[in-house]
Amino acid sequence: MLWVLSQVTLLVTLWVYSKRGVAFMRESAGGRIATGMLLGMLGLAIVWLVQLPFGLAAHWWDRRHDLSDAGYLDWALENWSVLGAEFLFICLALLIVMAIAGPLGDRWWLPGAAVFIGLGALFAFISPYLTYDTKPLRDQELRAAARDYEHDQGLDRVPLRVEEVSSFTKQANAYADGFGPTKEVVLWDTLLGGEYSDGEVKVVLAHELGHHSSDHIPKGIAWYALFALPGTYLLMRATRRRGGMGQPEAVPLSLFVLAALTLAAAPVENWISRRMEAEADWKALQSTRDPASDRSLMVEFARSSLGDPNPPTWAYALLSTHPTFEQRVAMANAWAARRGR
Repeated sequence: MLWVLSQVTLLVTLWVYSKRGVAFMRESAGGRIATGMLLGMLGLAIVWLVQLPFGLAAHWWDRRHDLSDAGYLDWALENWSVLGAEFLFICLALLIVMAIAGPLGDRWWLPGAAVFIGLGALFAFISPYLTYDTKPLRDQELRAAARDYEHDQGLDRVPLRVEEVSSFTKQANAYADGFGPTKEVVLWDTLLGGEYSDGEVKVVLAHELGHHSSDHIPKGIAWYALFALPGTYLLMRATRRRGGMGQPEAVPLSLFVLAALTLAAAPVENWISRRMEAEADWKALQSTRDPASDRSLMVEFARSSLGDPNPPTWAYALLSTHPTFEQRVAMANAWAARRGR
């Protein structure tokens, strides 16, 4: 329900800004692009302010249920890095789009789509360099297991790193990051503190390597490209009545359109993500041949995160980037049954 309220608030706020934001143009002494950037940055600041109470409420809930030990100030500072990356991405995209939309008019959308795709690929490529609090994995047993899984999955050596999060949360997680020469696997240090068995940690490791062996990050960029093409076309059509994206008057409306398109695309994007996560789960089973550890891992994840093993359909479609815990346990059972285990 909190997520629903946050999305309604976001769309209403941006709709109002799309109607009234042009009034702030008089505050700018700059030219066309500078004024558009001012309106864009102001809109993003307003979005941050209206979303802040929902973020605080979610963090209060996490603290109350022992999902996080971080104070409110620490939480705010932690989110600045994510917010800063998103802010930079949107502002850079807006700057380039306004620059090419001026001379190209309505034809800007095709090169504009290329800009969005290129920036998305760039951020995915450099993402490992944006995470500053990781260190190399020192556990020799896990490193040896990783070499076996890499050989099994047809991978070259993938750097393994540990992110220190235990000072503010007891939850465990891991992720595959980067692609090509920047690819790596990052484990949260909460996975390595003894709460999880060696078999369970190895399942996580094999799963994340499975993302790289399946080229999920480049494939995700390709899927993003398929969304970017119609998305930029619709953005062009929607902002025509404000003079097009080459004019600063169109910027407040463009933020509303982008938010609406992002929400509309969420069910399809989540379906794609779940398919990729299921493939990585299967590769982890194939590499570890340990369905018992896979099952116990999913049960522990559900317990420690207070996640719903079988969420409502609407929440599953709009919010779930992974298969449900029930589905993941069922996959482990199916793998074991196929091999008579």
